[in-house]
Amino acid sequence: MADASKANPQGVEKLGYLGLGLMGTPMTRRLLKAGYPVSVWNRSEGKVAPLVEAGAKRAGTPRDLLANCDIVFMCVTDAAAVEEVIFGREGLAVAPGAGKLVVDFSSIHPEAARELAARLKSANGAGWIDAPVSGGTRGAEEATLAIMAGGEASDIERARPYVLTMARRFTHMGPTGAGQTTKLCNQVIVGCAMAVLAEATRLASNAGIDASRLPEALAGGFADSIPLQLFVPRMVQGIHSPPLGHIATMLKDLDTVADVAQSTSTPVPMATLAGQIFRLAKAARGADADALEIYKLSATDR
Repeated sequence: MADASKANPQGVEKLGYLGLGLMGTPMTRRLLKAGYPVSVWNRSEGKVAPLVEAGAKRAGTPRDLLANCDIVFMCVTDAAAVEEVIFGREGLAVAPGAGKLVVDFSSIHPEAARELAARLKSANGAGWIDAPVSGGTRGAEEATLAIMAGGEASDIERARPYVLTMARRFTHMGPTGAGQTTKLCNQVIVGCAMAVLAEATRLASNAGIDASRLPEALAGGFADSIPLQLFVPRMVQGIHSPPLGHIATMLKDLDTVADVAQSTSTPVPMATLAGQIFRLAKAARGADADALEIYKLSATDR
């Protein structure tokens, strides 16, 4: 992979962002705020226009985005969406890719990341970093995300200054796919925490305790955590818009955990149970509901 100076002799990288959803839009705004030249593409024009007004350039297709950028960041729903924007008729793979870099913030199966990276390299020579994120929409808005990455060390360092305008941490975990595997570990913890906190919050409420005071009461103790402080107030107050994350997204990740666990002979009883709870939540609340609506599963008036 060529370094930044070889990709752009002037040393100024042209950036692109593809996928302007709950995470992509605030992350792109962070790049623009830092003064970087950013081009954007999204399937729906409605999400493009506000960023163009903020200073971004509009790209007609994913192919055009990579053709006119040195580094393209993307965040889309799943592996099928990643494959479509890369290998579709007007996808990234159609553009010249030598010396260019694709940084995928999507959460997909580690094996899918390795396969897509190899196919893209073979198609046009572009490099790849799998860099799933943790921290939700609030982290994207405040640039406090934790991003775990897999790929070549030189590519990681090339992307680092730009990524750190959107995140607090950018950790190289190993070769391609390592970022996705680390994200699965993250989702085991977060998914189980959501389920456990919903259970504890419902117990407090049903027992006549003011559940909204749990974060205050437990602060500094062994039960304290960022999820406790962030999730419980939203559960108690019914704050689900904008969602911290969709039920379908958490379920997708926990299903991937189960698949990787099976292939590596790893017992994951807690993550498996959390996955089934989210499957119930999807049936009861809908795929696009806020993941924290699992709290409502145990409500008598849901």
